Amino acid sequence: MTEREQQILALLKQDPLIAQQSIAEQLGISRSAVAGHIMNLTNKGVIRGKGYILAQNKFAVVIGGTNMDILGRPSGRFQAGDSNPGSVSCSPGGVGRNIAENLARIGSDTRLISAIGKDTYGQMIMQHSQMAGVDMKAMLQLSDAATSTYLSVLDGEGDMHVAINDMAILERLNAEMLKHHAELLRRAELIILDTNLSEDALEYLLSNFADKPIFVDTVSCAKAGKLKPYLSAIHTLKPNLKEAQQLSGINVESHDQLPQLANWFHEQGVKRVFLSMGSQGVFYSDASQPQSVEQALVPAIPVAMTNANGAGDAFLAGLAHSFLKQWPVEQSTHFAMAAAVVALSHLATINPNMSETSVNRVLKESVC
Repeated sequence: MTEREQQILALLKQDPLIAQQSIAEQLGISRSAVAGHIMNLTNKGVIRGKGYILAQNKFAVVIGGTNMDILGRPSGRFQAGDSNPGSVSCSPGGVGRNIAENLARIGSDTRLISAIGKDTYGQMIMQHSQMAGVDMKAMLQLSDAATSTYLSVLDGEGDMHVAINDMAILERLNAEMLKHHAELLRRAELIILDTNLSEDALEYLLSNFADKPIFVDTVSCAKAGKLKPYLSAIHTLKPNLKEAQQLSGINVESHDQLPQLANWFHEQGVKRVFLSMGSQGVFYSDASQPQSVEQALVPAIPVAMTNANGAGDAFLAGLAHSFLKQWPVEQSTHFAMAAAVVALSHLATINPNMSETSVNRVLKESVC
C-alpha cells in the first residue's frame, strides 16, 4: 500500500462510515482523489462491500514504550562539555511505538498498547501514529501523568553520544491494565514486546500468552535481564552481542563462537535468535523446525548513516512483517536488514518513506 492508502485505511478503521469528503478534509486532498484511493484499496481486496467493510487480516499487537523523542545533532565535530551549534528536532518515538509505526508503514495490520499522558506530547503521538496506520484504540491515556520523553544527542558521525529517558508513566501499564486486552492478545497472530515494560507486565504477558508467537526487543543490557526467567516463552529474540553475552554468561571472542551462543538460547526454549553485530551484520539462528538449526552471519548492507536511532526498531518490524508473510528465515533477515537501512538513511527516528516498496528497493540495489 502507498502511504496515502495507509492514511485512508487508518481513518476507515476508526470510522467505517466516514464520508469521503471528511477524509479529504482531514488529509488535505480532493474528494475525487480519495475516491480513487478507495477504489485501489477495493481492487487490492483491503476493502470489501459497502460501509467500507475491511478484510480481516492477520494482525500484530505491539506492547512497549511510547515517548516523544528530542534529538540534538551537532553541525560539526562534537565537543564534549561545551555548547555545540547544531539542530534540535522533536518526533514521536519509543521502542514499542517505533516498531509499531515501522510495521504499519511496511504494510502489516498493527495494534499498539502503551501508555501516554493526556498532554500535548500525548496528543501529537496519537495523531501521528494513527496517520501512519497504527491502530491506537488500546492505548492507556492518563490525565495524571506526563507522556514519556527521550532526549538523545548525536556525535558528529550521526551515532548516539548520550541519552536520557523519562519513562515513569510506563509503570502504570501493569498486569491489571493489560488484562483488559486479553481478548485482543488472544486474537493476535503475533505479539511484540520490548523490555521497557515493567517486570509485572512482562511476567503477565510471557506467562499467559506463551502459546502465541512472541517477539522481544531486549532494548539494553540493563533491561534485558528481566527476560531471563521467561526465555522459554519467547519465539524470536533480537539482542545485540553485548546483551546476548550478558543474558547467557558466554563471552564471545570470535565469530566461531556465535553458534554456541545462539544454541544456549535455543536450549532455554527460544526458537529464533537474531544477534545484531553492528557493522559486521546480523547472525541468525533458527531452531523452529524439528531436528534442524539454520544459522548464518549475514553481512551488513553499506549505508551512509544519517541517524542511528531507530534502526533496531525497523529491523524488528521487518522481521515481524516477514513472519506475518510466512517468509523463510534467510529472506526475513535480508528484508529486516534492508528495513534498518531505510531507517538509517533519514534524520527522523522513523523514515516517513518507510514502506515495503522502499525496503525492496534497498534489497535490489544491494544485490546490484
